[in-house]
Amino acid sequence: MAEQRQAAQIPNLLSLRGSRTSRGRGRGHGSPNLRSPEESREVTESVKDKIVQQTDQDASDSRMSAVSLGYLEDDFAAAFSNGPVNRRYPIINRGTYARTTAIDRLVDKFLSTYPKEPKQIISLGAGSDTRYFRLVTSHPDIQLLYHELDFADNTRSKINTIKNSPLLLKTISSHTDVDSIQISADGTTLTSPTYNIHALDLRDLAKDENIPNLPNLSKTTPTLLLSECCLIYLPPSSTIFILRTLTQTLLPQPTPLSLILYEPINPHDAFGQVMIQNLLQRGIHLQTLHAYSSLSLQKQRLKDAGFTGGQEAADVDFIYERWIGKGERDRVGRCEFLDEIEEWRLLARHYCVAWGWRDGVGGEGGVFGKAWGDVEGQDDGGGG
Repeated sequence: MAEQRQAAQIPNLLSLRGSRTSRGRGRGHGSPNLRSPEESREVTESVKDKIVQQTDQDASDSRMSAVSLGYLEDDFAAAFSNGPVNRRYPIINRGTYARTTAIDRLVDKFLSTYPKEPKQIISLGAGSDTRYFRLVTSHPDIQLLYHELDFADNTRSKINTIKNSPLLLKTISSHTDVDSIQISADGTTLTSPTYNIHALDLRDLAKDENIPNLPNLSKTTPTLLLSECCLIYLPPSSTIFILRTLTQTLLPQPTPLSLILYEPINPHDAFGQVMIQNLLQRGIHLQTLHAYSSLSLQKQRLKDAGFTGGQEAADVDFIYERWIGKGERDRVGRCEFLDEIEEWRLLARHYCVAWGWRDGVGGEGGVFGKAWGDVEGQDDGGGG
């Protein structure tokens, strides 16, 4: 099939993630046959986790590539980049731009609603994301409580970068008392009244007992959850329990609450099948892809998770053409030449942003309803 041949040559908007080699502990030393079945499963899971953790640096490099070419403005991206970054494919740079711009738009609308009232954002699998630093710089007067959750290896790396970056330290300290910033002895957790980095395996939130404590989390402040290619790596059953813990235990009604997801979709066509195979070859398994394979299923997922105030979704192609004005698209087009327009649209139709919300008691027109009521969604006309 022509589409399948075309798809095989196109990179994916997971930012070429998982391309680095993972060296598991014990590799090349001793015989793996000496391990018990339980030990072998633990090693396999550890390697899978490490591959997922390593996707963060690839995402950071893709962000830096887009910034260096003028697609995006981000004064903090370079702090998380490991030296010179190879330029990404033009369609990857455009995808990074569209993804960032779409989520920025939703976040900005949330923050602009009742701007003098406190807001809270919780970023799942945040890694080296620069959103906190960009937000407090662009919204200097906002009362924002920010939390990031990720594997300990990733949080340790981020905190170490912050400790060694005058720019990042200055940005944090300009919005909170320096003496209030606490870093754990192992360097994996940072807490303060405004910015918090928590070392947490999200699967721990799927447990019925001993739910981890998140210092400084507010249970009453209007809250936005962010998941950019995070929950997709977990089994559907785990994501259901994680969302249940977040929406019912940690952030119960009547707290206004919302979730923004960025994930791949449409795995059943030729491009989707090639995309899955390419990622599997890198050791990446998108576990929820088939369960939430369309815009309709993504919206139903949000409704089932308790975001009953409203649910919307749109693929990246729709977002680029409908959310971004012609003048801005022309500017992006001048960043670098892109002649693979059909390839770009094919790729962009396999990734989406979905968002859902609840506004608490009498929620119609509340924090999220007021902010997002006019944001255009897309109807895919089906459920599979």
